[in-house]
Amino acid sequence: MTTPEVELRSVWRPLAGPGHDHLLDSMLARHREAHRRYHTLTHVMWVLRHISALVAAGESTTDVHAVRLAALWHDAVYDATASDNEARSAVLARAAAEELGWSSPRQDLVERLVLATAGHHPTDADETMLIDADLAILGASAQDYAAYVIGVRSEYGHVDDAAWRTGRAAVLDGFLAQPHIFTTPSMRSQRETRARANMSAELASLH
Repeated sequence: MTTPEVELRSVWRPLAGPGHDHLLDSMLARHREAHRRYHTLTHVMWVLRHISALVAAGESTTDVHAVRLAALWHDAVYDATASDNEARSAVLARAAAEELGWSSPRQDLVERLVLATAGHHPTDADETMLIDADLAILGASAQDYAAYVIGVRSEYGHVDDAAWRTGRAAVLDGFLAQPHIFTTPSMRSQRETRARANMSAELASLH
């Protein structure tokens, strides 16, 4: 069993209790798909680690269990040729919450959290925590950021270099045009400057 699997199972148990491991096993299998290079179990592990760090830093959330369940499922469907990955992942996340016996409002929350990862524009504390954790790689070390870019480029291997440069530059320009990339004070203080440097350097390389 890999380190990410061990960590994800340790997060899962307090959320699910006994008798629901088949749900986690299905999610783990999805993240082992051969075409994934960045959106793997390792990415999910790091998102969950960042959520824990944000909680430890005192960042607010109304339902950290819902945030963690959404994190586990937010990339359950990942097809770089499709535009509805988050919507399809949200359906699976809600179904998992329902099978766990969570209330309808909590199911709604989990579904909404996963959907929020599509645009990365949080509207409340729970979305903010998940999205900042998901985007933390942008403010990682230059080496880790480069590995992330290589992984994502590989996932978009069906796209030719010219189209990749155009599309990727648009994504980077969009992030850099925002007043801030991270919303939580702790993530912003730790990673905002580095994220802008990483993305600016990548943008320059694309041109």
